[in-house]
This record gives sequence, structure tokens and C-alpha cells, in this order.
Amino acid sequence: MSVRWLRGMRIGLALAPGLVGSLTGPAAAQGAGCTLAPRTDPPPPRQVLTCGDGLTIAAETGAALTVIDRNRDGRPDAVTLDAKAVLVDRPPGAGRFQILTPHAVASVRGTIWAVDVSADQTSVFVEQGRVAVSRPRGRPVVLGAGDGVDVRPGTDPLTVTRWGAARVAALLGRLGR
Repeated sequence: MSVRWLRGMRIGLALAPGLVGSLTGPAAAQGAGCTLAPRTDPPPPRQVLTCGDGLTIAAETGAALTVIDRNRDGRPDAVTLDAKAVLVDRPPGAGRFQILTPHAVASVRGTIWAVDVSADQTSVFVEQGRVAVSRPRGRPVVLGAGDGVDVRPGTDPLTVTRWGAARVAALLGRLGR
């Protein structure tokens, strides 16, 4: 996993890499009060970003993400994810947090959820809590525990479904759960 830390940015539809103030790799995460560490137990191998405000992001091998601190307070406000999957644990009361993908925006105040990005779609699953999911500039749907949604390009309404045990296990297994 590569991590890039961007400070003081306003989020738009596209994030430009290499902006002033961006850092890459473990030093970026640690410089922002977060630590990035490899984990292998339980399998599979993954990288886990742990921040002082209780935010934990487990990313499967090969995931590339950008951590964003919009207000420069040293705490992540959002993450962009272009491929692969992450599992996010954001404690209640820790403030708003978003995962931005090419297909969707997933916003939460405190919960545990997974986001999986492929070339064709973004899938979001909520293990605990509630998450609002929308296309960029679209109407959100709200997912509760056990709910998921697949977001594809287009304008069709988003459909929330209960994910079966096999699909949940397949996604969460990729993230060490």
C-alpha cells in the first residue's frame, strides 16, 4: 500500500497528485500522528493505518490511498481510494469521515465499514453503524449493519441490499477479518 498525506486541500472531483505539502510512505502517516504498519495475523497480509483519534484503516495488499486532512488539524478527514479494498473503523464522536472513489462517496460519523473499488464499480458494506453512500453529486442512500450497495457509473438509483454471508466473508476475509 502506498499512502500519500495531503494537508489543507479542498476536495474536488479529481485530486491532483504531488500537490505542495504532500508526503508519501510511512513518514507521511507518522508525521500526521498516524502509524502505518504491516499486519499478517490473521492472514492475509495487509497494511494498517492507525491514528491518534481512533481511526483505523486496514488496506489489502496493493491498495493505493490518499489520506486527506482538509482543515490541517493533524487528523484525517477523508481518504481517496482508486483500487482494491479498505476496512475503516471510525469511533462514534470522532467527527465526519469520507471515502472517495471514482464511483462513490461514503460518509460516516462513526462505524465499521468496507469499501471495495474495481474498474467497473465501488461496493460498500457496513459491518456496524450507518453510512451514507452516493455518487458524486448524487442522492445518498443510507446503509445500516449488514447492508451493502454497488455503485456503478450512470444515473440509475442506488439499491441497498442485505449482503449474504458468503459475500461478506469474501470481502472481509481480504482485510483480515
